[in-house]
Amino acid sequence: MKCEKCGKKQADTHVKRVINGEFEEYNLCSDCAKEMGYTNMFSDFANDFNSLLGSFFSNALPERTQATRCEVCNTGYADIARTGMMGCANCYSIFADQLMPTIRRVHGNTTHCGKHSKYSKREITQAYEEKQDNNSKLAKLKEQLDIAVKNQEFEKAAQLRDQIKDMEANNG
Repeated sequence: MKCEKCGKKQADTHVKRVINGEFEEYNLCSDCAKEMGYTNMFSDFANDFNSLLGSFFSNALPERTQATRCEVCNTGYADIARTGMMGCANCYSIFADQLMPTIRRVHGNTTHCGKHSKYSKREITQAYEEKQDNNSKLAKLKEQLDIAVKNQEFEKAAQLRDQIKDMEANNG
């Protein structure tokens, strides 16, 4: 679809507006949309957000941390302070001493103190083990079903099929 204003370029912006009950709709190219004042309100959001994160790390940078760089991604603490982003997972270990005060300042703590599961670790482990047991029993029943079908033991196969359906329905 061509731009409704210039008629030359491909329309990539769709504008709807209602003024005093009057509904208007436009299909514009990016240049005409920009000229009419319709710009992407989120275009600079990523850069602004990274700057915000970087400002948390912008305390006075000790000389030794400026020289230290991650051996995996070559990111320095100054890069983290400037962009607000780690270069890789290894950066958390390399710059842990410098990051902890900032994390404490932002979050108030460096250990998780939010919501916890209503289930205990023992209950979660037990449920996992039961699921593994059920999966193994299900696999054995399916093997027995295949053997029963091959041996043309159809009554036994029907019983095994029903057991398998029940187990699958209960394990959901």
